[in-house]
Amino acid sequence: MSQTQGKAIIFSAPSGSGKTSLVIHLIQHVPNLGFSISACTRDKRGRHEVHGRDYYFLSIEEFKKKIDEDAFVEWEEVYAGNFYGTLKEEVQRIWDTGKAVIFDVDVKGGLALKKYFGPQALAIFVKVPSMEVLESRLNDRGTETAESLSRRLYKAKFEMTFEPQFDKTILNDDFERSSREAVSMVSEFLAG
Repeated sequence: MSQTQGKAIIFSAPSGSGKTSLVIHLIQHVPNLGFSISACTRDKRGRHEVHGRDYYFLSIEEFKKKIDEDAFVEWEEVYAGNFYGTLKEEVQRIWDTGKAVIFDVDVKGGLALKKYFGPQALAIFVKVPSMEVLESRLNDRGTETAESLSRRLYKAKFEMTFEPQFDKTILNDDFERSSREAVSMVSEFLAG
């Protein structure tokens, strides 16, 4: 068993905080990390998202069947009718390759994973300098309606209150500095 096998790295943040960019950077710069692909019931965003690469896109019926089969490490209904979860077989697939699993999940999912994996996990909270910066980042995506933006910002304010429950925090105000900090944190955890 490799030193990284059986370990979990959890990146959580409100939507738009930059956690996905940090996770992509880590996968490119830290050896032996395998990205955990989440399952979800939402529609693909545009033509660039691919089943089995970006998400496992499931129908609500398929998702609920997997819940009944106890196939998830964690799952939740993020918005009404919009389910996300981490499949146990996905985590095992990565560990079977001798790698540590890295997660890019919302705050509630991150806390559930931290509880599930215990000391095998490093849970990192990514925060933005302000709600105004977050709103600007979400607007820049060009994927939000006024209603969905308002919903995400309301949820983000609530999610920020959970920061103290994570092992570490990265303030993502300067990506170059934040990504260096992330590489350092993760490398230290994996070496331990």
